[in-house]
Amino acid sequence: MTNPMIHRHRDVQGGAARAAVFGVSDGIVSNVALILGIAGASTDPAFVRVAGVSGLLAGAVSMAAGEYISLKAQAELVERELEIERTSIAEDLEGETAELAALFVHRGLTAEHAERVAAELMSDPEVALEIHAREELGVDPNQLGNPVSAAVSSFSAFALGAFVPLIPWLLGGGDGAVWASAVLGVTAAAVVGAVLARLTERSMLRTVARQVLVAAGACTATYLIGGMLGASVT
Repeated sequence: MTNPMIHRHRDVQGGAARAAVFGVSDGIVSNVALILGIAGASTDPAFVRVAGVSGLLAGAVSMAAGEYISLKAQAELVERELEIERTSIAEDLEGETAELAALFVHRGLTAEHAERVAAELMSDPEVALEIHAREELGVDPNQLGNPVSAAVSSFSAFALGAFVPLIPWLLGGGDGAVWASAVLGVTAAAVVGAVLARLTERSMLRTVARQVLVAAGACTATYLIGGMLGASVT
């Protein structure tokens, strides 16, 4: 029977979910901006398609590589610190117990209670290591995120987001494709905003508006800049 007093929280430290959300959002905004910037300079469908596909692949690979390297480096750094802590616990159990008790006193426990709790926790080396990691390093060793999973998630999410504004150019071209890309990009940004609002339990209107304004601003700015560059070249 499940204890009604125990409740679980979402994993807010792992890498895959974060990479997916930011990957989709980044893919939408960056590729719709790229596509409309190119379209502002030249509405040749073949040219815009090549630019859009190139932007999708380059962005997805870059996001995946960056996510993998970032999480891998973080995991290696934490593992090094955990090894130092593991050695300290093995060689100076009494000192580490006193250190943990001092942390609990700082958090509001009485000295007697803190010493009793620290001694009980330190009786299990793995529990002791996890507690020290949380209290001293501010991380949960069990929620560091998988670099490979985060990289795959980031690649797939960016590619998905970047593909949305590219769809009209795979089906046609001209001014209709320009408007369709902009509308699809802004609509997709609104959907991402709605998902973020649900996940974070923030204001739906504010979160959606923020995503839409960013996407719309990127569309407008890059299209106008592309138009000016195209005019100056011709």
